[in-house]
Amino acid sequence: MSQFNFVSDLQNALIMDGETRGPAPRWKKKLEASLNGSANTTRSVLSVSYNTSFSGVQAPTKTPGKSSDGKTKRSTTTPTKTPGGGDRFIPNRAATNFELAHFLVNKDNGDKSDEENEKATTSNSNESNVQASAHKGERQKLISEVAQVSDSKEGRILCYQNKAPAAPESHNNPLKVVYSIKTPISTKSGSRYIPTTSERILDAPDFINDYYLNLMDWSADNIVAVALGSCVYLWNAQTGNIEQLTEFEEGDYAGSLSWIQEGQILAIGNSTGAVELWDCSKVKRLRVMDGHSARVGSLAWNSFLVSSGSRDGTIVHHDVRSREHKLSSLAGHTQEVCGLKWSTDFKYLASGGNDNLVNVWSAASSGVGTASDPLHKFNDHQAAVRALAWCPWQPSTLASGGGTADRCIKFWNVNNGSLMKSVDSKSQVCALLFSRHYKELISAHGFANNQLTIWKYPTMVKQADLTGHTSRVLQMAMSPDGSTVISAGADETLRLWNCFAPDPLAAKKAVSNTKAKQSVFRQSIR
Repeated sequence: MSQFNFVSDLQNALIMDGETRGPAPRWKKKLEASLNGSANTTRSVLSVSYNTSFSGVQAPTKTPGKSSDGKTKRSTTTPTKTPGGGDRFIPNRAATNFELAHFLVNKDNGDKSDEENEKATTSNSNESNVQASAHKGERQKLISEVAQVSDSKEGRILCYQNKAPAAPESHNNPLKVVYSIKTPISTKSGSRYIPTTSERILDAPDFINDYYLNLMDWSADNIVAVALGSCVYLWNAQTGNIEQLTEFEEGDYAGSLSWIQEGQILAIGNSTGAVELWDCSKVKRLRVMDGHSARVGSLAWNSFLVSSGSRDGTIVHHDVRSREHKLSSLAGHTQEVCGLKWSTDFKYLASGGNDNLVNVWSAASSGVGTASDPLHKFNDHQAAVRALAWCPWQPSTLASGGGTADRCIKFWNVNNGSLMKSVDSKSQVCALLFSRHYKELISAHGFANNQLTIWKYPTMVKQADLTGHTSRVLQMAMSPDGSTVISAGADETLRLWNCFAPDPLAAKKAVSNTKAKQSVFRQSIR
């Protein structure tokens, strides 16, 4: 008989329709309890109205009625669990000014309590009320000043603090590398990275700290000439060999150095007013050319023609092929000529002086030297002009930089003599160079940061600051391939910066070399 009971139970379990003999489901128990309990009905309605009103939505009003079968209808609206139907707003407690919020909340409560006290104590004298109100006003004013609140009635209770004021530009933050996003050794400039640290440092003892002298140059054969004290040294950038070229007598020194465009001929302007020519391959002096009554602080080559600027305010053109070397003398400055540059197409000569002038001289119609009168006179600078640079891709564009009292970099169009742009660099401008691989400009500066700055041309947006010198950067020169810049500072160091390395992708393309166009006068020295 037991086996028949087992078969019957198994059949009942497999039946999908109809009632089962097991316990009632949970939802069925809840439905029965809700239909039978009137107290539960009242509590459910109250819960719906409370949660709905809290969420900001008006609770639906349903009047209990009777259905056709005589049973009471009930609302089946599900209460909203989250206010507003979304996530909670969690404020940033770290950025909230709780002191100000506490002050504003207590102030409102204090105002209400004061009003109640005034109603309750109307029998007090007028004098005591005036003193109490005055004391209260002073106390609130003092608290407002401490909390830095101008008008507490208009302020928000839970408000965020203002941002900290920006530091002055001359401020150097020693902890910048801790929280800076940029890497400390490089700065991103558009699509390339510029190393902001020097690649190599060389000692330069007895380097003369004189703004008006030009004591370093880099030749096309990768040799750097630098004057240290009364000596002139040659440093081979490829092999690292150092050689002393010459040493002046006691009291004399080199005031300017300049390499010829091609070859190993070095022109040296000394403190006596003479220009010496040296064949560095043989360590031999070729000739001495006079023409000045004071030291020669600037030199510029144009093929066989070398132009010299002196403290006597004159510029002399020397033909190194001829025995009578002096071709002409230009008197366009009243003080020392400290900057001298031929344009890349050799059509113009720019000169800067301690008289705050920039003169542009056009090439002579005869093809040798320049005209006796300047083509343009620019007097917009407010200090001595030593930094001069010609744009390699725009031969008619000249850049000039002023000294401490000026601090500006200006761009001139020598075709019409107009000022195209002026930028305040915030510090003394000692040297300028245009890049050969990028449309950028690098400038050397003095106090306060003693940095080299790379600018995007022509927008003049600062790309990077190259720091490392502890005193002003007096000289700059560029390597023959245009990728490296060497700087000489008053801290008696020479630093090499690989800041213009060519793009490897662009180097694969067939691009013509950007060498300066040779002059029609280019010949070898006899």
